[in-house]
Amino acid sequence: MGSVVQICGGRAALQTLSPATARPRLTGLALLAGDLAGLMAAAALGGAVWSATHPEAPAWGVWPLGAACVAAYALFGLYPGVGINPAEELRRVVLAVSLVYLAGSAAIFLGKQAALHSRGVYVCSWAAALVLAPAARGVVRGVCASRSWWGAPVLIVGAGEAARTVLRRLTEEPALGWRPFAVVDEREARELATELVSALRIRHVLVAMPETSRAELLRSVERLGAVFPHVIVVPDLLGMASLWVSARDLNGVLGLEIRQNLLSPFNRRLKRGLDILLAAAAAACALPVIALAALLIRRKSRGPAFYAQEREGENGRRIRIWKLRTMHPDAESLLERHLAADPSAREEWRQFLKLKRDPRVIPGIGSWLRRTSLDELPQLWNVLRGEMSLVGPRPFPAYHLERFPPEFLNLRRRVRPGLTGLWQVSSRSDGDLETQQKLDTYYIRNWSPWLDLYILARTVRAVLGARGAY
Repeated sequence: MGSVVQICGGRAALQTLSPATARPRLTGLALLAGDLAGLMAAAALGGAVWSATHPEAPAWGVWPLGAACVAAYALFGLYPGVGINPAEELRRVVLAVSLVYLAGSAAIFLGKQAALHSRGVYVCSWAAALVLAPAARGVVRGVCASRSWWGAPVLIVGAGEAARTVLRRLTEEPALGWRPFAVVDEREARELATELVSALRIRHVLVAMPETSRAELLRSVERLGAVFPHVIVVPDLLGMASLWVSARDLNGVLGLEIRQNLLSPFNRRLKRGLDILLAAAAAACALPVIALAALLIRRKSRGPAFYAQEREGENGRRIRIWKLRTMHPDAESLLERHLAADPSAREEWRQFLKLKRDPRVIPGIGSWLRRTSLDELPQLWNVLRGEMSLVGPRPFPAYHLERFPPEFLNLRRRVRPGLTGLWQVSSRSDGDLETQQKLDTYYIRNWSPWLDLYILARTVRAVLGARGAY
């Protein structure tokens, strides 16, 4: 990300700043190249898959849709692609691709050119694009986020805790594309405005001054808006939902509609439908892996290959979740003896409630299952039974839940626990209790099908990389 400068000396301090090297146009071009690569790959894959069984099918007709998809991306605000949440970006990409393919199909039908095109190639390419198009954007963001030219420079106006929070959040997520250039107060921003816009091409300002009076905040926004094309006001609503918030015009009064998505009956039925569909498909693929792992566990350690644990489910009711056994039968006594003999292990357990070198784990197969999280696969049965969801807060044991504050526990109990979650794909075992609470709260308050699909896609990458798991 590079360093962020705290301006404290007005116009004279401008000479000490590093150049704002982030280039939105270059960022947009990088995403455009990735989009074309992903869409062309989807067209090629769709044609190859269908032509394998239908060699006579024409495959060339789907190629122009790639350019049309890029045009639709532009209409959906995906260029230069700065400041878009990953779940929102997934939603826009899927909708843009789907609209283009549906429009292409309609054009073929209305133009009576069905004989020149293959419906099978269209369907296969469409399905491939729904996976490869978002994946290509993810690859570009992952590769380019550390480059000095990535994103757009942004000026943060504010001097309190809100400004520091915004700075920290943007610095933690460079792929988002907001590159904090400096943190200034409102007076310094006005004094430096001309130089910042003309010389450094800074177009975006984040105003984080919730402690300022309403009248003064309005005046500040008006003054900044006269120079900077984009002024974003950060309201004093930290901790509330931030995704899917809609602005409402109340006859000249600004209102923010914050939807509680997981309280909607329709959304809960939609989430349950996705769980059944995806869990059934995943279970069919997982059965051979579970059977092989169970056989290896039995050969390595005495006792059953599976075990059940009682955990807290939705509305606080008790559920039994299933796992492949990765620990020795006398795990608890092994842990007690290890903690009693090793002060550093006691401190690690106190902070994370996990150990990187855990004496309870079965060597070999147990360590591998935990590192890849494949020991959780039997919980697909819990998902199909309706006791769990594919995505949600993890069902922690009682000693883990006791460490959380009551208000967070009440929030967790409003949703089904998940097989995976935002904490798992972001931090996994590297995240402490505060990180777990922050990420689970974000998920519950900002739920949508797109956020679930994004987390599921990230889960595959997290498992393959085995980062932070032990």
